[in-house]
Amino acid sequence: MIPPGAPPVPGFRDSLRRIAPLAWPVFVGQVSVVAFGTVDTLFVARHAAADLAALSVGAAAYVTVFIGLMGVVLAVSPIAGRLFGAGRLAEAGGQLHQAVWIALALALLGSTLLVFPAPFLALSKAPPEVAAKVRGYLLALSLSLPASLLFAAFRGFNTAVSRPKAVMVLQLGGLLAVKLPLTALLVFGWPAAGLPALGVLGCGLATAAAMWAQLLAGAWLLRRDPFYAPFALPLAPGRPPLRAPDGAAIRAQLRLGVPMGLTILVEVTGFAFMAIFIARLGTTAVAGHQIAANLVALMFMMPLALGNATGTLVAQAIGAQAGERARRIGWHGLWLGSGIALAMGLAVFAARGGVVRLYTGDAAVIAAALPLLAWMALFHFADAVQGIAAFVLRAWHVATVPVVIFVMALWGVGLGGGYWLAFDPTGVVPPGLSGAPGYWAASTAGLVLAALGLTALLAHTVRRGRGGRVTPGG
Repeated sequence: MIPPGAPPVPGFRDSLRRIAPLAWPVFVGQVSVVAFGTVDTLFVARHAAADLAALSVGAAAYVTVFIGLMGVVLAVSPIAGRLFGAGRLAEAGGQLHQAVWIALALALLGSTLLVFPAPFLALSKAPPEVAAKVRGYLLALSLSLPASLLFAAFRGFNTAVSRPKAVMVLQLGGLLAVKLPLTALLVFGWPAAGLPALGVLGCGLATAAAMWAQLLAGAWLLRRDPFYAPFALPLAPGRPPLRAPDGAAIRAQLRLGVPMGLTILVEVTGFAFMAIFIARLGTTAVAGHQIAANLVALMFMMPLALGNATGTLVAQAIGAQAGERARRIGWHGLWLGSGIALAMGLAVFAARGGVVRLYTGDAAVIAAALPLLAWMALFHFADAVQGIAAFVLRAWHVATVPVVIFVMALWGVGLGGGYWLAFDPTGVVPPGLSGAPGYWAASTAGLVLAALGLTALLAHTVRRGRGGRVTPGG
């Protein structure tokens, strides 16, 4: 909640003091989430190139399904954040009850898509050996999806009420206590105990175990921590039953959540489908792309954390009817994140050779990955700007127009332009921009356009002061 007596118009330093305590736990927690993929990439890269190619295609398929559905579930965060800022705690907690029902329904749909991955395999044109490994990996992840979506609802609510440290601890525990040791055991096997090496399938099984462990730990926390009592949450002290589905509240979450999910889906598929199409260029090309993709995903955790924190504070300020505070904090978060992103991108670009060698010693894969990192500084800067701007816009409950911007920029320019550059159907693309580097060049251009479009939309939104009215549905 906005602290009593806070200045109505914060300066940059005051905004920084508010953003930092919320951002760093989100950063650590999200780095833990991305570290799941990093662990998989590091271990599988040392197991077999075919498994690494299957991981790249399978991870792209899973992310396509999970991230879009997660975006719908996370509508609980800006809605509950406004109610929390207004001091309406029981109503804020009621939003989590309804988010649980949404997560369960979406999990049924998403798990079905993962069990039958034929469309993704057709797009990638993966060879039979790789396709078989992709099927096994996605089958394991279909068991993980329900826990992942329910935990997303838990995470979104905790973000809204300025309690990200609880989520961070659970995410770190899931990584260090379950995911890391179990992945090492299942990928490489334990011959002395008769456990065979499962390769990429072991990655999926370890992820499923870790996500269910996180969810159970979150349920235990809701039941034991008195902080949650005023919200009347499922399993909280006093043990209220899960509320029956509320059609009005669910519709309100879906009105915001569906465009949020579509926006995130377009953003992620604009990048994830790169892996599926690059797989057509061969195992080495897609393995090099997987290393670069994992690296930029890890770097994006910084603007993701700042965007989460900034969006939370903006939503709480709107709920407290402090419009000018909301506007200032939104811009300050965007300035802070873009500056840090530019510095990070330049640093990784300068050290790209050593960074790639941390992933693999395979000379062919290193040669495939290095040209992709040439786009790192601009790619990451634009990614940070569009990511933080999108979070702030969601706090203002602006989610539909960003879908249009993302479709044109990331699908039209990124995927469409990338396909033209990578496969050069006209025979006019310079050699340095054909193949996988062409996709990265086009994706960078698409991100720049998205960043410009969302920033302009944010400026228009805050001038109009939209989103000042607080209702249970936002």
